Amino acid sequence: MKRAFDLLVSFALLVLLALPLCAIGIVILLKEGRPVFFRQTRIGQHGVPFSILKFRTMRVTTEPTAVITSGERDSRITPTGQWLRRHRLDEFPQLLNVLLGHMSLVGPRPEVPDYVEIEDPLWQKVLSVRPGITGPDSLAFRDEGQHLAAAADADAVYREVILPQKLKIQSDYADQRSLLGDLRLLFRTLGAMRG
Repeated sequence: MKRAFDLLVSFALLVLLALPLCAIGIVILLKEGRPVFFRQTRIGQHGVPFSILKFRTMRVTTEPTAVITSGERDSRITPTGQWLRRHRLDEFPQLLNVLLGHMSLVGPRPEVPDYVEIEDPLWQKVLSVRPGITGPDSLAFRDEGQHLAAAADADAVYREVILPQKLKIQSDYADQRSLLGDLRLLFRTLGAMRG
């Protein structure tokens, strides 16, 4: 039932939002250049890696990029990228990840491999469900960027403070998930996007 819902809603949204999403892509191309999209390896259901898709919000560089973005004031974020991030519009290409079965509309946010401990029982529970574009952890930590921007060591704060809290929330979601609960989380996400 959840997969059918994901397919129906993600397909409908991609059709409805096709023109605005194309317009965003053109703005990125004209203002920031190529590439328009950002791809990054994340860990999906059952520990299977996949390539997450977002609109690119950071400058293209040949230097190795940090795993974590240290908040909205990160110097690598472009002006267009700041606007996209503020309104969460950079996440919409993930509707393609939903169609492909890598993700769900609602679920734990997928992490990069560096932060995942596959053998840990808590991680195994979190990875038993498809990751989501939004979820209870996304809503609980929607101001995460501000905390990381204020940290002297953003990576350490994420690993030692934020991630353990997220894992608890994600684990609870894996235990208690339901279609009705997912609908509530989607409506809460829409409210958060409006500000």
